[in-house]
Amino acid sequence: MTGISRIESAFTQGRPAFMPYSVLGYPSREASLEVVKTVVEAGADLLELGVPFSDPLADGPTIQAATQKSLENGTTLRDCLAMTAELRAQGIETPAVLMGYINPILAYGVSRFVAEAVAAGVDGLIVPDLPPEEAEDIAVACAEHGLALIYLLAPTSTPERIKLVAEKSSGFIYLVSLTGVTGTRSDLPPGLAEFVGRVRAVTAKPLAVGFGIGSGPQARLVAQLADGVIVGSALVKQAGLSVEQVRRLATELREALDGQEA
Repeated sequence: MTGISRIESAFTQGRPAFMPYSVLGYPSREASLEVVKTVVEAGADLLELGVPFSDPLADGPTIQAATQKSLENGTTLRDCLAMTAELRAQGIETPAVLMGYINPILAYGVSRFVAEAVAAGVDGLIVPDLPPEEAEDIAVACAEHGLALIYLLAPTSTPERIKLVAEKSSGFIYLVSLTGVTGTRSDLPPGLAEFVGRVRAVTAKPLAVGFGIGSGPQARLVAQLADGVIVGSALVKQAGLSVEQVRRLATELREALDGQEA
């Protein structure tokens, strides 16, 4: 199976896909690996593994602080590939997507990075500051290796942008639930259903919603609209406290997505 097909299979399990985000190297290298293993044990269908970067434009204060700590710990893009490979060697088979910004990838070398990512067990990439119009080199490399390249849409996306991303994105489409940066919110945005509907009208590809989701009840509401739910800041905040706190929240989210009362 290719990375693309492995990711797509996560949306055919007969339940909403749960996609937790974690920052590799935070709060430490070993602790971040334990966090990933914990969310897998709690029922993650997909993993979003964050690559720390000094200028994370899409991320709110919780993830910014975590990525800064990871950088202070010395985490590099190469380390993130090594950690992914280590998780695979330890038996983690859940499809995994690396989320990172374009500059470290360019510095590493696009072709080299994609090839090494696949060898490490990465199934897809999310590069939030790379629009599809500027992604030809990395898109070609990903296509050659069967690696998913996932683009983002926001509520402000025009019909033309939605059509372009629906055509170019592979694996799934990442829907940003609101305008702004990552971070938990007390309420879901009122226009989310309309936004998801606009995208659904032009593509049959899986749709996963992220940004602002931090509790079981919120996840359950989003799952009524989309194929998958992405939770980042809320879990990263718990990772800064303890692995057990991560387990508690991840279990709550999984149970909520399965229709169980938390």
